[in-house]
Amino acid sequence: MVVDGIDPRTGKGIAIEIADGAIAAIRPAENTSPRYISAGLIDLQVNGYRGFDLNNGEVTANILLSLCEEMLGVGVTTWLPTIITASETSILQALADIARIRAGHRLIAEMVPGIHVEGPSISDKDGPRGAHPLAHVRPPSIAEFDRWQQASGNLVSMVTLAPEHEGSVEYIRTLTARGVHVALGHTAATPEEIHAAAEAGAVLSTHLGNGAAAMLPRHPNFIWAQLADDRLTASFIADGWHLPADTFKAMLRAKGMGRAILVSDMVALAGMPAGIYDQPVGGRVEVSPEGRISVAGTPYLAGASLPLSANVAIASQMAGLPLADTLLLATRNPGRFVGGRGRLEVGARADLIRFEWSEGARELKVRETWVHGEKAHCA
Repeated sequence: MVVDGIDPRTGKGIAIEIADGAIAAIRPAENTSPRYISAGLIDLQVNGYRGFDLNNGEVTANILLSLCEEMLGVGVTTWLPTIITASETSILQALADIARIRAGHRLIAEMVPGIHVEGPSISDKDGPRGAHPLAHVRPPSIAEFDRWQQASGNLVSMVTLAPEHEGSVEYIRTLTARGVHVALGHTAATPEEIHAAAEAGAVLSTHLGNGAAAMLPRHPNFIWAQLADDRLTASFIADGWHLPADTFKAMLRAKGMGRAILVSDMVALAGMPAGIYDQPVGGRVEVSPEGRISVAGTPYLAGASLPLSANVAIASQMAGLPLADTLLLATRNPGRFVGGRGRLEVGARADLIRFEWSEGARELKVRETWVHGEKAHCA
């Protein structure tokens, strides 16, 4: 099979040969499709989309398969279902459901290499806690993590925590030794606690600049510490609401293009009509006419509404970067956390998208998607 299109980096045509699910060759080509071609997008943080919710107490085959199909439509070929702070019983049920359903569906198994557990060991303070329920915030427990892995068949591949909890350093060391990526987020930690977490093996900052208090000391604070620590890659939500353009641009420059990732952090209300919704997590949540999702009556965001295909386009505008550069933030860079996916090179897994985009557009219009060498979506 050969898939061709326009290379966003050069503006010239390329043809990609696929064999056995992998990229066998990449060569210059003329008279190709007029659409851009890229590695498929990788989203490390998805809570739901278009009414499909992974945190409503029951994950069904319809929810998980529908989310995979929705992800394909916005160019995501790999994603991590994200389970947030809840009772241990609820988390175990969600993990077991995802593992069981994934085992019976090839497409889900191809697209979902792991699960991200965001919490429950996050800050108990209003602001950094965000919409996570206070009643279920608790310190990290290796025994509970072992039960997560038993329920999921070792699918938990990423855990977000606040490192100010007692026992965090040992917890991070243990998970890191087991090959699990530990991320810092929803935190009110001191700079010393941030650096100790990185020393113990933490490798990522979850949606840096969000899940934070509205007011902070100008310096020092945990944001500066995470920006300064080169052991931490940072994920960002580049939807234009979670970070002002100047902040995003400055943070991106501080981390460098090699240590930055875009995530959608989409919740179930993403893509839904404007209004007030009563949610099992976060209570009353408001979706504005523009799509901004917040805890009703507060300034606190309660998730995000735009898919990664929009974040890529908006990030280009906010940071003044070529599209080819921002694509790396949603392909190659997050791919390092899911087994090296997201690379457009010979020998890499053939996860590809073909899309339309014009300068100033706030989304990529994804037309075709291939997963592991097979066409899985066509608009």
